Amino acid sequence: MDNNSISRRDFVRDIAAAGLAVGLASIMPPSAHGAPATPIDTSKILNYNPNMEYRRQGKTALMVSAVCLGGHSRSNDQERTEIVSRCIDAGINYIDACWDNEVKRDAKALKGRRDKMYLALSHGAQEVRSENFRTSKKLLESLESLLKDSSQEFTDLWRITCFEPGGRHTFDTAAEIADALEKAKKQGKARFIGFSTHDRRWIKFMIEYFPQIDVVCFPYTTMTKAAPKDSVFEALKKCDVGAFGIKPFAAGSLFTGQKEEDYRRARLALRYILSSNTVIPIPGLQSIAEVDNAAKAVLERRELDIKEKAELQIISDHASASLPTHYQWLRDWEYV
Repeated sequence: MDNNSISRRDFVRDIAAAGLAVGLASIMPPSAHGAPATPIDTSKILNYNPNMEYRRQGKTALMVSAVCLGGHSRSNDQERTEIVSRCIDAGINYIDACWDNEVKRDAKALKGRRDKMYLALSHGAQEVRSENFRTSKKLLESLESLLKDSSQEFTDLWRITCFEPGGRHTFDTAAEIADALEKAKKQGKARFIGFSTHDRRWIKFMIEYFPQIDVVCFPYTTMTKAAPKDSVFEALKKCDVGAFGIKPFAAGSLFTGQKEEDYRRARLALRYILSSNTVIPIPGLQSIAEVDNAAKAVLERRELDIKEKAELQIISDHASASLPTHYQWLRDWEYV
């Protein structure tokens, strides 16, 4: 790391002054019964559609669609291209791809219309989950390789996929992460920078000690709510860091196999997550019909009534009881 990077002493001392909280500006479609927090120039919103809601993602100042497209998908290249096309039609303007095959597939699907969507990327297998990629140098090499392989000159967001749980990283590795992210941004390889983690304890620490971080990705399901004390939400707002919610459907555990019922549950889950006014969900949409269903959720009433809240508790209990063995850790995300 160079002399301009954060030092070990910087890493362990408290920040003397934090950034002022910045309100979450948004523009909502009329049927969602909301109004912009501040006046919004819609001509500056990427792929704007009046039937989609858009939210400011922290210090990036990007207005991102209220529902985005996650990278995990069972679809083939042709089906994925059709899904991306439907997202563009619906006003969805953000794709999150966290493995090299996802990045290459989505870059291909966006060919000729890259200006319609933000593309965020990560190379999960060649980032700090692997002990061979825990230095700034190796992380930057991984990014450069991924950009080349996907025929991209830059990414809108490089969000490094962290070793899980995140707290298992040493502070040296954390500092190397921050250094690589900062250099990528300065070199024009990433417009904005951040990380994803499955460890809620680590988020507050990282964003407070590394003010260059723009965005964080973490799980947020129907089982999740703000902690009554020391909530991550408070730190996100204080540091003006954007937040994306992964696993909004609890790795599919929310669903029953009954298509119409599952569509209804998906909309209920998306409405609940959006009501947090902090997290933007990035579900893995598997078909054109699922894209349409997600867009429909944005148009529905945002706040849940008493009956819907009771129903949400029932389906959340179902999801918790149905979690696969390798997703048991989602129970740790009851409070953030």
